[in-house]
Amino acid sequence: MRILTFTGKGGVGKTSVSAATAVRLSEMGHRTLVLSTDPAHSLSDSFNLPLGAEPTKIKENLHAIEVNPYVDLKQNWHSVQKYYTRIFMAQGVSGVMADEMTILPGMEELFSLLRIKRYKSAGLYDALVLDTAPTGETLRLLSLPDTLSWGMKAVKNVNKYIVRPLSKPLSKMSDKIAYYIPPEDAIESVDQVFDELEDIREILTDNVKSTVRLVMNAEKMSIKETMRALTYLNLYGFKVDMVLVNRLLDMQENSGYLEKWKAIQQKYLGEIEEGFAPLPVKKLKMYDQEIVGVKALEMFAHDIYGDVDPSGMMYDEPPIKFIRTGDVYEVQLKLMFANPVDIDVWVTGDELFVQIGNQRKIITLPISLTGLEPGDAVFKDKWLHIPFDLERQGQHKRSREMHKA
Repeated sequence: MRILTFTGKGGVGKTSVSAATAVRLSEMGHRTLVLSTDPAHSLSDSFNLPLGAEPTKIKENLHAIEVNPYVDLKQNWHSVQKYYTRIFMAQGVSGVMADEMTILPGMEELFSLLRIKRYKSAGLYDALVLDTAPTGETLRLLSLPDTLSWGMKAVKNVNKYIVRPLSKPLSKMSDKIAYYIPPEDAIESVDQVFDELEDIREILTDNVKSTVRLVMNAEKMSIKETMRALTYLNLYGFKVDMVLVNRLLDMQENSGYLEKWKAIQQKYLGEIEEGFAPLPVKKLKMYDQEIVGVKALEMFAHDIYGDVDPSGMMYDEPPIKFIRTGDVYEVQLKLMFANPVDIDVWVTGDELFVQIGNQRKIITLPISLTGLEPGDAVFKDKWLHIPFDLERQGQHKRSREMHKA
């Protein structure tokens, strides 16, 4: 299943582009689902049709959905929530407060992501278009598998190595102890969510099937936010294959007082094409009417893609590479707009940590690099190069062996 994620600053026309892309995909014979993860849904407004928490048929080959995170939360986390609510209430926490305390930060968004895996597994669709929240929320959403995996792993290990082995003997000791033992369905829910979390990370960072497309306006704030988004998306391993600049004024038409805006847009458009190269930059005009309804979206889709299949890969370069040259192994990350001063790199065990500001990526290293300290990271041609000298590792190992002898 081809997955296209659209994101951008609020108000740039991201939902219209997402809906138009889904319409075009369906016209080309792809069974398509367009899914809104934005808490302030506007996908139904774009189609001018009511949408719910389950897929609604728009036309042949096209369904749309506005996910309800609370419905998903209840379906996936109810048994766990019920158990912890019982524990908190036993400690004197009020019912409403206890319910709120059982929901980990990011849980609502997480269960929206789990739908991706389930729709993929069901095989009902050839293409999934994600209409996401504004950039900041989208980064949080897409980084959730990385952010939550450590916490879910800890919970899962506690259940596996402590709770399960002790639950049966403890349950025989007293009803009071048994009261605090999580039921089997709660343990299974945690296990299932953790396993699906790992699957979601693989699906979203599959650079063959999943890509992100950035929507912006030719305005300074929109450009700056898009630059940050591209840097952080690449940091997390998400491939961006296209940039769309929306709502450009017609240069051939005399617009009176809008002439100054035209000059501003053209100035920024040049900066966008130069700064985001080699990514393809698609220019989209400002319409003289709202893009609402399937017919208007069909027209918009034609202007975006022409005869090109939207499911195609518009630019094909992975954001993270592992390159070996002789005895030097390099981890390379494409961080186009990062300031080298803001980048921190370190290794713990078999994990490489790369941090830019408050965004952190953890990369699991090959076994051959475990325990080896990286050399000095170098930033060149928009790529961060992190070298590991295998020969130096071998020398250190031989030195230690000779010292022991």
